[in-house]
Amino acid sequence: MNIPDLPNNHALIVLLITVLALYLFRREDIPLETSSLSIIAVLCLLFVFFPFYDEKAAHYFEPSSLFLGFGHEALVTVCALMIIGHGIVRTGALEPIGRYLAKLWRISPKLSLLLTLILAGALSAFINNTPVVVLLLPILISVSLRTKTDSSPLLLPMGLATLVGGMATTIGTSTNLLVVSIAKNMGVIEFELFDFIQPALIAAVVAVLYLGFIAPKLLPTRTPSMPDTSPRLFTAYLNINEDSAANGKTITEIIKLTDGVIKIEGIQRNQNQQNIIPLPDTVLIAGDRLKIHDYPDNIKEYESVLGATLFSDSDKSNELSALEAGDQTLAEIVIIAGSGLEGRTLQQTNFLNRNDISVIALHRAGKPMETARSGIPNTSLRIADVLLVQGKTKQIERLKSQQGLLIIDGAEQLPQTSKAPLALGTLLAVVLSSAFDLLPIEISSVCGVLVLLISKCLNWEEASSALSTQVILIVAASLALGAAMMSTGGAEYIAQVFVVLSSGLPPGGVLSALMLLLAILTNIVSNNAAAVIGTPIAISVATQLNLSPEPFILAVLFGANLSYATPMAYKTNLLVMNAGGYQFSDFLRIGIPLVILMWITLSLILNWMYL
Repeated sequence: MNIPDLPNNHALIVLLITVLALYLFRREDIPLETSSLSIIAVLCLLFVFFPFYDEKAAHYFEPSSLFLGFGHEALVTVCALMIIGHGIVRTGALEPIGRYLAKLWRISPKLSLLLTLILAGALSAFINNTPVVVLLLPILISVSLRTKTDSSPLLLPMGLATLVGGMATTIGTSTNLLVVSIAKNMGVIEFELFDFIQPALIAAVVAVLYLGFIAPKLLPTRTPSMPDTSPRLFTAYLNINEDSAANGKTITEIIKLTDGVIKIEGIQRNQNQQNIIPLPDTVLIAGDRLKIHDYPDNIKEYESVLGATLFSDSDKSNELSALEAGDQTLAEIVIIAGSGLEGRTLQQTNFLNRNDISVIALHRAGKPMETARSGIPNTSLRIADVLLVQGKTKQIERLKSQQGLLIIDGAEQLPQTSKAPLALGTLLAVVLSSAFDLLPIEISSVCGVLVLLISKCLNWEEASSALSTQVILIVAASLALGAAMMSTGGAEYIAQVFVVLSSGLPPGGVLSALMLLLAILTNIVSNNAAAVIGTPIAISVATQLNLSPEPFILAVLFGANLSYATPMAYKTNLLVMNAGGYQFSDFLRIGIPLVILMWITLSLILNWMYL
């Protein structure tokens, strides 16, 4: 086994920058936008100060070409489809589907789960899976609450089904668009909308059977034993007032008042901000704050039984103040794409004052978040964060109509407007015009956005809020990395090493190994980054084996979409994780078998169809 000689210095540096990119994309303390822009800047500086002569192209590599990703057809298409998907949700075009599904659940839960998985996958083949998940989450949660059953077997399989469906078309995910666009730019092959739908559909059948009949049995119960409560635990504070029933009583007496249910984790005494250990004989006084860790409904019940008031650090004076009594209700708000809150604080957006609500607690990545003295309003929010808020019932109802917010209360109904048929018709026109080669998808999708704006299905504010700076910058950075790897020979070197290491395998084994490599990578780093790095390598591998590059490109495309095994592998995984109260181990438990199942299935199909 002879490992190829090291490539030129530029290729080595680009490969090191690629490793740096993969590391930065995994860092949670650095915004993904910052990491992406940093990679583009570093690549540009490399080629400005150390020019590289591309012998194949017979000219120096132009650093400014790294910015072409911002105007790339793949990015234009991704942005346009994000806006169209947002228009579908905002007009309520999918509401009838949700209504019929909810009715069907009352008749046959098992059949309904299977149909829900099929529907989730089918919708995700044409629109971004985030609005699909947003549509189906409240329906499934409502079903579990009404039937008093566990929601664990429903939510995670549904979320993974949307990822499976996204593999079916070139527009199913941004990953697909990137792989297809790079292959086209390199003059290798031009994929049409449904060119690889056959292997994707065969694999989808296998996945749906697994998600519908096996995965639910592997998932432990993650919902609380009490009915009609949220599966999320929150950390909150109760203020003991002068007229509170708890004023002057011991911790033991307080526990008896709540029938032994309340668990007090700590006491803050306001006079000197002293933290007091909640011993059985500790006497509470007015001004004390009880730190509790429980479900929202329980927290609300403690407030009533003890005559206390929930504390919020979201008032205008930025000091802790008790919430008003009266017509107050608790609600859980999930931050999703399009809210305008991602990467910003509640203080910066004036969100709480505008909506006349108060924030009680924050839930992130499957667990309550401690915000220390900075307060929740000063905490930078992320997609899939869950806010526990309190406000008047009418204010909570008003929140349900706001874009970018998901109210997990089992009762949300998406509004259906008179423009819903127009929005749905626009999406169909975009898809069909591309499918029948009437217009390229990048042009038809832009025209679709124009139709939605002219017809006032969306306004410009809503359209811009549907765009994600994270997606835009990581797509641009990934394209820049891919271009640099190809021009310097970095991708060719990795391909040579890969071919040498897999030299004992037949062509089908090499293809399968490549897909497995991408499947592992996509569950650790960004799937877009994995796809753009993998595509040039796949083309180089096929060239060295003197085989058609098509199956190897598809191996990268499918492998980069197998993001089932970790909650951070895809943003909708985090949404589902929070909504269902899942743990990291739950994704491993059903995600790893699904990755293996899909890898084996797709490897066999690609071998059978192409090799």
